[in-house]
Amino acid sequence: MSKTLPRYLHPGAWWLWAIGLAVAASRTTNPLILGLILAVAALVVAARKPDAPWSRSFSVFLKLGLFVIAIRLVFQVVLGSPIGDHVLVTLPVVPLPAWMASLRLGGEITWESIIFAACDGLRLAVLLACVGAANSLASPSRLLKSMPPALYEVGVAVVVAMTFAPQLVTDLGRVREARRLRGRSNKGLRGAVGAALPVLEGALDRAVTLAAAMDSRGYGRTGQLPARVRHLTVALVLGGLLGVCIGLYGVLSANAAVVTGAPLLLLGVIAACVGLWLGGRRSIRTRYRSDPWARPEWLVSASGIAASVGVMIAGIVNPVSLTISVVPLEWPALPPVALLGILLAALPAVVAPPLPMPAAIRRRTGGLTGVPQTAVGAPS
Repeated sequence: MSKTLPRYLHPGAWWLWAIGLAVAASRTTNPLILGLILAVAALVVAARKPDAPWSRSFSVFLKLGLFVIAIRLVFQVVLGSPIGDHVLVTLPVVPLPAWMASLRLGGEITWESIIFAACDGLRLAVLLACVGAANSLASPSRLLKSMPPALYEVGVAVVVAMTFAPQLVTDLGRVREARRLRGRSNKGLRGAVGAALPVLEGALDRAVTLAAAMDSRGYGRTGQLPARVRHLTVALVLGGLLGVCIGLYGVLSANAAVVTGAPLLLLGVIAACVGLWLGGRRSIRTRYRSDPWARPEWLVSASGIAASVGVMIAGIVNPVSLTISVVPLEWPALPPVALLGILLAALPAVVAPPLPMPAAIRRRTGGLTGVPQTAVGAPS
């Protein structure tokens, strides 16, 4: 078998993989399953993260997840109702008006309520980590190039929004380094206020430059289509999206049957794809050197879907295994089918193509081993 040539994986495959992990995390509060999903995401990011400014997003989303867990615990301690009988501490009770009778401020804090809140916050933290993994692995600009023509304008807005977090991390690091070289403090409130203004100014400058570049490239200009084709396109897209939403609810909801939502989800996807194909005829945009969708893309996408399917099957076979029992407090179980599906999601660390050599190293070494430098940069 021939060796796989270095190239970047299709960004859509990375997002499908991350969405599969996120779907698996959204259906459980089992800390063992959530921790395994987080470990798989971290492993793949460490193995396939490119050398780019936007590839440092995963650590930022991890820190954001820790903040979410802390906020969830604070709300549980201050406002939550006690669960179980193992009292950790008793806080002073603050009397509330009659119209706030459903809330509690202070009182007994139990171990069971703390563990439940921590697992609930961990689920949201893992969802954020999955989004951060996709941001670290998939190039936003290449993702925009791969968008269907009918979604190009929407795709531009989404990609610009997705680049906010990576670019913010880059700007913040640059400003903090500049302040350090000038002998100014980067710690505490004073350091945060001093770095906020340059970061905001850089964001505004990029927004003005981006608006001018989009206008000069004819952003928003479309071709002409008959009125009946436009109406059919709108009906198919809206109807398809409605079917996708209802079908996703049936697939993801723990209270609904998967066999009921899956056919509706499939019909909605087909209708939306046909509508997008018809709407794409209005686009006058051309595409240069499209990213290939080959066997590695199929394997990466399927591995992410395997994680969500494994967790769903575990929920059908034994729904209790996806939740943590706090009354009585028990050690959670790890369903074998969910374990197998999540472990399959680690395959991208092996099956994804090797990353191209960074330009700086390529210039120093003269390209890959045994390959001239001119051949490395030559178009395929």
